[in-house]
Amino acid sequence: MLFPTLTFHIFFVVTFALIWLCRDNEWRKILLLVGSWIFYGAWDWRFVALLIASGLLNWAVAELILAAKQRARNGEGWPGAARFWLVTGVVANLTILGFFKYYGFFLEQLIALLHSAGWERDVPIMQVILPVGVSFFTFQGMSYQIDIYRDKTERASLLDITLLMSFFPHLVAGPIVRASHLVPQFRAIPKLTVSMAAAGLTLILWGLFKKTVIASELATNFVDPVFFDPSAHGSLDLLLGAYGYAVQIYCDFSAYSDMAVGLAALLGYRFPWNFNQPYRAATLQDFWRRWHISLSQWLRDYLYISLGGSRHGTARLYFALSMTMLLGGLWHGASWNFVIWGAIHGGVLVAERVWWSVRRDGWPKAPHWLSIFFTFHVVTLAWIFFRSAEFGDAMAYLEGMAALRGGAVTATPLMVLLMLIGLSFHFFPRDGVQRAAVWLRAVPAWRAAIICVAALVLLEAMRPDGVAPFIYYQF
Repeated sequence: MLFPTLTFHIFFVVTFALIWLCRDNEWRKILLLVGSWIFYGAWDWRFVALLIASGLLNWAVAELILAAKQRARNGEGWPGAARFWLVTGVVANLTILGFFKYYGFFLEQLIALLHSAGWERDVPIMQVILPVGVSFFTFQGMSYQIDIYRDKTERASLLDITLLMSFFPHLVAGPIVRASHLVPQFRAIPKLTVSMAAAGLTLILWGLFKKTVIASELATNFVDPVFFDPSAHGSLDLLLGAYGYAVQIYCDFSAYSDMAVGLAALLGYRFPWNFNQPYRAATLQDFWRRWHISLSQWLRDYLYISLGGSRHGTARLYFALSMTMLLGGLWHGASWNFVIWGAIHGGVLVAERVWWSVRRDGWPKAPHWLSIFFTFHVVTLAWIFFRSAEFGDAMAYLEGMAALRGGAVTATPLMVLLMLIGLSFHFFPRDGVQRAAVWLRAVPAWRAAIICVAALVLLEAMRPDGVAPFIYYQF
């Protein structure tokens, strides 16, 4: 069930009405939970069982951790019991994630290794369907366990932790909302203010615009054909294709996040922002403060710091940075291209740290615009591996760009214009959407309703054949 579809619009209107007609907060949460399972079951009902089991697992492990910590405070039981249950819970989550997401990939690598060693027998490979959003809700469950162990969040009920992991606005593509942020909101009675309603509607329409007008148009009419057969395109077309994908993935992913934040706001809940004009970054470190913020903060708090971070010397810092980005790349999918994408980011992050450590105070600094230009092109280079299906496809794409070969330019003026519009979003005033929400708030309710419905109909009419799934649905 995709956000920009009539089916979802009907689903949300019904859910919205039922939620606000219900006066009891516990029943409201139960309705939200059932609605979220219906939303998820629209892809495959079998995955709902996995979602329920994952919620039960993470709640039960957290309860065992809390009980072990209480016994330790009372001087009873094994002192390492809480850590044992934490490790057990993390391993269980990673096993679920690994089976569904990496089973086929690693088995194929093992078979290739065995064949190279002379093993000629066929090894049967079980076909495993990847549940939508499994990486997101697994990370949310793990963060709850770890935060309980670290005393950084309060105990959650089974209903609250299951709803946290299942809540449909962020279920399949984030943001990764932590228990410490959302569970306290679940406990309180939600309120829908005029400001929240205006902000929510503005974000939903803004996200729909980015998805339907820019991301889908670029993907269908330019980016997908270029990446499908790089050899059929000249170097300039390939360069424009790389720029096009950089704009497409930003508009696609940030559109989902904007709509998720907006939908949650209409239901009375506040989500954290997930993007902050990432292509405006002047360093790669700054880029990761602006891009997929919920994931970068998760990797920082639960992986980078656990690997030592900056507390144990320079070598350990570089190792932690590199390993965090490698695993962050692998989180996106079972492909060497994602590992290479992570390695590029990790390598450049380390190179930035090395440069900052050797640079002298008197040395001239690069102009700010040049730093932004360089960072954007590093990110765009890495996107080529991210987008390409295989390593060979990415290398063919890069070779085609480097060859400086001629050929017809298939990027129409409209495609170039959409790229420029998508990039220009990074240099608008940061509060542009908030200003639009303030304006909508001041409009009479009947007029605001007409404006929103008209905008929705117009955006739907621009994509009569529908829109492709969001890119991050596959992760």
